[in-house]
Amino acid sequence: MAKLIRNRRVDADSWQLLKRDPAGAIDIPDAGDVIVPLATWQERRDALRGRAGRTGVWLDGPEGPEALGADLADLPIIAIYFSNFGDGRGFSSARLLRERHGYRGEIRAFGTVIRDWMLFMERCGFDSYWLRDDEEVDNALAAFAELPQTYQASVTEPQPLFRRRAAKAGA
Repeated sequence: MAKLIRNRRVDADSWQLLKRDPAGAIDIPDAGDVIVPLATWQERRDALRGRAGRTGVWLDGPEGPEALGADLADLPIIAIYFSNFGDGRGFSSARLLRERHGYRGEIRAFGTVIRDWMLFMERCGFDSYWLRDDEEVDNALAAFAELPQTYQASVTEPQPLFRRRAAKAGA
């Protein structure tokens, strides 16, 4: 079972990630909170909206948030899959969701989620993380406290450091 960190603390999880079987089929339960692949959402959107329980969508690396279009307002969670260490497209997807599309729901990272990325993921707009099995929860949580001050603007801190300092000096 994946370990979940949400809003910088270990949390219980009601979401079930649904994957297609080798034949391409996907079994969707009638009730409960599920996260389905983007293609499944696009194919079965109306049926998924009518089921008992909440439905979220997961995006693979090459799938950008623009593929969700007007559906963003209906989705309580968007999970972004990191296929390997070198795949950073999910960082851009999260930032686009927050800044360009105004998405306010939960953005979850899964797949190759490692401790070293977590603070940067948060700065891009992620608020929950399914850790890999080999990642220790306490060690991962410590990543959020490693950089108490950041220079660049981000989703979590829209003003760069020089502007924050100037505002403080002028106050």
